[in-house]
Amino acid sequence: MKISELKQNKTIHGPTQNFDEFGHRIYQEFDYGFNFDTHSEEVYSVRFFAKIIDIIPVFLTFRFLFHQTVLLSFICAIPIVMILNSILEWRTGQTLGKKIFKLKVVDDFGNRPEIMKSLKRNFVSLVNLFPSFYDIQDRAGVWGTGMHFNMQLNNKFCETYVIKEKIYFKIKTLLESKNVA
Repeated sequence: MKISELKQNKTIHGPTQNFDEFGHRIYQEFDYGFNFDTHSEEVYSVRFFAKIIDIIPVFLTFRFLFHQTVLLSFICAIPIVMILNSILEWRTGQTLGKKIFKLKVVDDFGNRPEIMKSLKRNFVSLVNLFPSFYDIQDRAGVWGTGMHFNMQLNNKFCETYVIKEKIYFKIKTLLESKNVA
C-alpha cells in the first residue's frame, strides 16, 4: 500500500427537504472516502524557514571562513546544501531545518527516499524558489498582487512527501495495518 492510496473516511451531515413531526429538519449522513491529507498550510511556511536554516551554516562558512562576498557565499552554498540535504534525507529523512521543525521526508511507501530520488528532489527544489503571482482583492475592494512560493513542485515530481512527525507515525500505522490485512 502507498500513501497516495490511503483514504480517510469522513461523515458529512447534510439537510434534507423533510421535517419530523415537531418541525425539525431531518439530516442525512453521507460517508466519503477522501485521500489522506499529508500536508497543511502550516507545513508550507515552515518548510521555507527550514530551508533558510539549512543554508545558514554553509553560507556563514563561505562568508567568514573563506572571506567571500555575500552573493558569492550564497551562490556557492546552494549546490553544497542541495547535496548535503540529499545525503541527510537519504540517511535520516530529515535535514537540520526539518529536524528543528519536526518535519520528515518520505517516499510514497512511507520510507526515507533513496539517494537518487533525494538528489533529484533537492535539485528540482530550485524551481520552488520561483514565485507564482496572483491577483487579490482586499475587504475594501482594492486590488493587488500576491506572491506564493509553491513548495510542492519537487515533491509532486519525485513522489515524495514532507510531513509533520506526528502525521508520519499515523501514516506508518495505517500503512502497516493495510499491509497486514
